[in-house]
Amino acid sequence: MTGMGGRPGQNGSRSAMRLALLADIHANREAFEAVLARLATQRIDRFVLLGDIVGYGPDPEFCTEKAAEMVEKGALAVIGNHDAAIDGDSSDMNTRARAGIEFSRARLGDDHRAFLAGLPDTASEGEAYFVHATARAPRSWEYVTGRPQAERSIRACHKRISVVGHVHAPHLWRLNSAGVATGHVPVSGVEIPLAKSQRWLAVMGAIGQPRDGNPAAAYGVLDLARGTLLFERAPYDHSATARKVRDAGLPHELADRLSRGR
Repeated sequence: MTGMGGRPGQNGSRSAMRLALLADIHANREAFEAVLARLATQRIDRFVLLGDIVGYGPDPEFCTEKAAEMVEKGALAVIGNHDAAIDGDSSDMNTRARAGIEFSRARLGDDHRAFLAGLPDTASEGEAYFVHATARAPRSWEYVTGRPQAERSIRACHKRISVVGHVHAPHLWRLNSAGVATGHVPVSGVEIPLAKSQRWLAVMGAIGQPRDGNPAAAYGVLDLARGTLLFERAPYDHSATARKVRDAGLPHELADRLSRGR
């Protein structure tokens, strides 16, 4: 493929107040398109891609090309562990994840690979900081699944609000004045005020492979002007994606889990 867009910078070049937050697309075209269709009806100043554009799913070319197109138009993007594994080491991944990487490697051309390899570890916009896994050590690929990991990531971040993907299940953490993190599972569609007196860490869930029991694609909108965060879901035709996964010869469990959201 020719004409792939240039590499994204780490910081926004213009003021953006409403940010669309998209994590863990995982080569799922149907879920990606469903989220973008939802967001097309809203005012969004900038898109933020939180890593793992590829892996697991059947459409790595489309998703990589769409991500590159978005970056050309001003989106921010950071690298995920599956993106890094395309031209890197996948030996620490489980069998299903390695199968997805091998499938993607066979489908992606040099331009796709250059785009993914060139994604930065982190990006920022105003008070917000973006990284795939953790601010403590972006390439450690540590999962923020509990209070210790949340506290480590928040303390390592120089911004008041940090946003990650990687976990595939939405969660919102806050660090109080005593330095203790508390978290909860956010309710979709309910705007959450992010108090300036506290520091925040949002785990956005996954567009392409949710693992919180809800098969709908997860995404969010951060409004920096109003200081609010909205977690949202977009239903999509996961059965169509599952058929493509099976037809591609990928592990059937990767297809089956799309309908379960697990």
